[in-house]
Amino acid sequence: MDSLFLLLPLFLIFIFISQAIRVVPQGYEFTVERFGRYTHTLRPGLHVLMPFVERIGAKVSVMETVLEVPSQDVITKDNAAVTVDGIVFFQIMDVAKSVYEVANIKVAILTMTMTNIRTVMGSMDLDELLSQREAINARLLGVVDDATSPWGLKVTRIEIKDIRPPRDLVESMGRQMKAERDKRATILEAEGERQSAVLKAEGSRQSAILEAEGEKQSMILEAEGKREMAFREAEGRERLAEAEATATRVLSDAISGGNQQALNYFIAQKYVEALKGIAVSPNQKVLMMPLDTANVIGSIAGVAELLSKSGVTEQEAGTKVKTPRTP
Repeated sequence: MDSLFLLLPLFLIFIFISQAIRVVPQGYEFTVERFGRYTHTLRPGLHVLMPFVERIGAKVSVMETVLEVPSQDVITKDNAAVTVDGIVFFQIMDVAKSVYEVANIKVAILTMTMTNIRTVMGSMDLDELLSQREAINARLLGVVDDATSPWGLKVTRIEIKDIRPPRDLVESMGRQMKAERDKRATILEAEGERQSAVLKAEGSRQSAILEAEGEKQSMILEAEGKREMAFREAEGRERLAEAEATATRVLSDAISGGNQQALNYFIAQKYVEALKGIAVSPNQKVLMMPLDTANVIGSIAGVAELLSKSGVTEQEAGTKVKTPRTP
């Protein structure tokens, strides 16, 4: 009995200490109630309470928490039934509100999220649901965060994981996508053919321009050549005329001095020109006529002697005297 009376105070002291000292781990916060009424919140660390007067009301995690949103059927704006699921990330910012403002915080968040998923997605077409998932997530986050802020928590992110249309609708979408790709392929092929035709036309145009430029240069060079040739021919005729005039002047002076060989020169020149015309005539004919060859040779020789005496060569006179061979 004496030992029992000694252990009883030790037992009471142990119970007192266990009720008074509380250790809050990192990532958690505890609410304190005094006679059933909330008084304050304990942060991570060591705390001392009044035994049998104060007690721990709730132990709440303040770390970011993930909730799985179960699958549900949603009717879109264009009456397409799709199955949707997702996830919600939230963090408790005010422990007292999350404990005393709502009975079950996780059930409340899931219910609020599923309701707003049906509301947001029901106002959109199926094509918008499949192509604007980021916009859906942003709208859901804004709506759910505003609705749950009185509960002392912060919804950090909402993600739609999967959107599953019906099988027949998926097949229709596949056919539509195939038709769209075929259309794009046809457009790209036509665009390529058009570009090819444009490039070919451009090449033909450049070729025609270059060919025209070449013909133009050729014509210019040809005209330059003809002009140069005409100039040289005119110059040659001018020199020939000067030589002819010199020869005529010399012969005229000789005739004025009574030299008979000057007359023979004119006779011989006409004679040679007549023979030349007969020789180069294209007509096929036979011409028989008496010729006094010796007199012609004598006249030509006299002309040459006359020119040599006057200091004028045969080339300067513009004539080249050939002695006809006697047949």
